[in-house]
Amino acid sequence: MNILYLMFDQLRFDYLSCAGHPTLHTPHIDSIAAKGVRFTNAYTQSPICGPSRMSAYTGRYPSSHGAQWNGYPLRVGEATLGDHLREAGMGCWLVGKTHMKADVQGMARLGIAPDSVVGKRQAECGFDVWCRDDGLWAVGPDGPYDSKPSPYNDHLASKGYAGANPWADFANAGREGDDIASGWFMRNAGKPAAVAEQDSETPWLTGEAIRFMEATEGPWCAHVSYIKPHWPYIAPAPYNDMYSVADILPPVRSESELQDAHPVYRAFTEGLVGRNFSRDEVREAVIPAYMGLIKQCDDQIGRLLRYLKDSGRDQDTMIVLTSDHGDYLGDHWMGEKDLFHAPSVKVPLIVYDPRASADATRGSTCDALVELIDVTATLIEAAGGEVPDHIVEGRSLMPYVEGRAHPNPRDYAISEYDYACHPVGTALDVPPRDARMVMVATRDWKLVHCEGGLPPMLFDLKNDPDELRDLGRSADHAGVRAEMYGHLHHWARRMSQRLTVSDAQIMARRSGGSSGVLLGVFDEADVPLEESAAYRGKAPE
Repeated sequence: MNILYLMFDQLRFDYLSCAGHPTLHTPHIDSIAAKGVRFTNAYTQSPICGPSRMSAYTGRYPSSHGAQWNGYPLRVGEATLGDHLREAGMGCWLVGKTHMKADVQGMARLGIAPDSVVGKRQAECGFDVWCRDDGLWAVGPDGPYDSKPSPYNDHLASKGYAGANPWADFANAGREGDDIASGWFMRNAGKPAAVAEQDSETPWLTGEAIRFMEATEGPWCAHVSYIKPHWPYIAPAPYNDMYSVADILPPVRSESELQDAHPVYRAFTEGLVGRNFSRDEVREAVIPAYMGLIKQCDDQIGRLLRYLKDSGRDQDTMIVLTSDHGDYLGDHWMGEKDLFHAPSVKVPLIVYDPRASADATRGSTCDALVELIDVTATLIEAAGGEVPDHIVEGRSLMPYVEGRAHPNPRDYAISEYDYACHPVGTALDVPPRDARMVMVATRDWKLVHCEGGLPPMLFDLKNDPDELRDLGRSADHAGVRAEMYGHLHHWARRMSQRLTVSDAQIMARRSGGSSGVLLGVFDEADVPLEESAAYRGKAPE
């Protein structure tokens, strides 16, 4: 069997028609849900690209692997999905984005050559790379955001798009007369990007995925990782004006949220992103473009599904579809992601397994609490491997996919966020080690612990599903906070760093033979005679 591991960037969990969006129709993604399982309570392990993806690729929490912000290197030696799948006999390939930052210093310290097979995998989250493009080719006064070569820019150049950075000048910009109308300025969101639709990022990456499948023999796992619908919010025609203000859902927000607001939440709402997304004119410009980008993504999924069917691979290819985090889009007076309201921290998650063992659950939904790191464990089990649970902290979803009772269901979900490098950390003057938050969510409650002596946030998900009332400082809810902190303390006591010895190896040591070390022995009668055989008898001459 092969595995197609699809990830979109910044795709909200509720911006799919199979998830109930009334005006955005995604029939191709819906068709995967119709033959698989759609998880309705899936949480990312961090509501920002880098740490979310490092968790997805290692199956471990950000505080376990340490790459807790964009651009923080994933330390050399962290076991990844690629390592686990190759051990199970399956190749693991990247087509698209990872947001990975290599631990160059660690590799140098250990003498790992960057151009070796091991070095390349260490620098690429454990993947073998068919094509890597993180899709953010911004340039500022301090230089480029990403200094790696851009295969997408190379593609555009081969198609005749001029300039040093056609990603910025064409694919993510429209035109205003003879001038560039950059997608970085959200007022331009409704303009068509100055690129032919077939040359835009999403179709280009789909083409790379198909070329990979045409050229590669299985069994393989292909992580096809799209940059869209991540900003800049600008789409090529016809997707730029496919949706209008009439298709936008009302914002989920209340003036009461801003009254006596939590210091961290208030700082986010008062930043430039929060202030702008609180304006109706910004939402009315951005959301139709965001929806158009999603529609284009869905159409490209249709293209992938047609290839699988035409090539006969639809019968032996497992599909997992998800996102790294969501997008506030003005809900809760915020834009972007960063905090732990549902639009930011919940992700879409669909698993389709073509094997007969999954027939009982086709077209179903599952409301179990699950985490994005559970995908790592799921793919290992699906590939026929044994999940090394002393390393991988995710829990396989295969019991849900196959309609079995899960042996270890989650009572709560965890997500972490380190905002030390965010402008909010500066605005609040919080020391770097205190600029951290941890969310713990059950079915009924969500608590956000804030380091540095700041109060927690608390939301009643049962009676306030839109999370409009923060009860973190409510005297009437002290008992609930204590219960939620109990979950958090349970999680904090997890065994997360004993990576080189499994429980099974420990149990084998317990039942193993004697090494000849005899502690606390008074005379030969205290232990079986064979254990002291080396220490009895005549002395050598």
